[in-house]
Amino acid sequence: MKKAILALEDGTIFSGWSFGAEGEKSGEVVFNTSLTGYQEILTDPSYKGQIVTMTYPLIGNYGVNDEDIESPVPQVEAFVVRENSQVASNFRATQKLDRYLKKHKIVGIEGIDTRMLTRKLRINGSLKGIISTVESDGKKLVKKARESRGVEGVDLVKIVTCKKPYRFNNKGKYKVAVYDYGVKLNILRNLEKAGCAVTVYPADYPAEKLLQAKPDGILLSNGPADPAAVTYAIENIKKLIGKLPIFGICLGNQLLGLALGGKTYKLKFGHHGGNQPVMELATKKVEITAQNHGFAVDMSTLSKEEIELTHINLNDRTAEGMAHKKFPIFSVQHHPEAGPGPHDAVHLFERFTRMMEDAKKN
Repeated sequence: MKKAILALEDGTIFSGWSFGAEGEKSGEVVFNTSLTGYQEILTDPSYKGQIVTMTYPLIGNYGVNDEDIESPVPQVEAFVVRENSQVASNFRATQKLDRYLKKHKIVGIEGIDTRMLTRKLRINGSLKGIISTVESDGKKLVKKARESRGVEGVDLVKIVTCKKPYRFNNKGKYKVAVYDYGVKLNILRNLEKAGCAVTVYPADYPAEKLLQAKPDGILLSNGPADPAAVTYAIENIKKLIGKLPIFGICLGNQLLGLALGGKTYKLKFGHHGGNQPVMELATKKVEITAQNHGFAVDMSTLSKEEIELTHINLNDRTAEGMAHKKFPIFSVQHHPEAGPGPHDAVHLFERFTRMMEDAKKN
């Protein structure tokens, strides 16, 4: 086994073993608390620009298959695990995780104390880091980590969005236009299940042209990095407010908040995992949700006369959802489509279709 090093901007150096591809990759280091679903996590475009650490100690034990993906290729910058399983035991598996990462040139490191790393990120906040199998000088890698770009003020949506519009499916009662800021396939699948004919548009597609297609509703998708940096998306959303029903998910929620005149801020270490408790304020119902985001909407910067807070995170009381009091617009910070994670919030897709139905009647 070849040695690998993970170096953080605060000077911490972890020595481990290389798996997956060899090379060197930098990014913001975050941790994910999901027990399963590593393939969906690897392929989630929201992780662009980030090095993902799995808190569950054994990863790769059920291998990789051709179905459990959220985008065609892995999106993480690099991957950190305590132990990469040498055995892949699952009837659906087509290959081992190590081979999959090699194929897609994703650098991985195993054999480090992921508990220590997670604790450090929880106490100090997310840190820039770098994984290398080609440089053995830890001090040089720390310097590179400090000089890396991170995710604040960086537009990574332009990297993960589709290049041109495409039709996901043809049949459905409702025509839905999806702005692709890094959309997960499971969002599109759930829209189809809810009876929607889905067309996906690039993040910078002009709002005027999108409206010419006469959709019944618009979904603002998830995506990576800093919402304030995606200025073209914010401007497009401003032009759509009040025109059609809008449903925002994750980054879509943050961009909607900015388009409505609010502000966003960076969380200390973000929410990444399939076990985040969220309360719907109107009913006091608590749902366990899947989440993956490092920024949040500052509700105090939005007009209380126009916007209401609908959901909160019970761990840190941050905003998890909002709705417009006049227009058919709502959004959530968590992932109702899961992939991976619980399905407690999947009913929100039906809520979106009911909103489109009501708009048709009016």
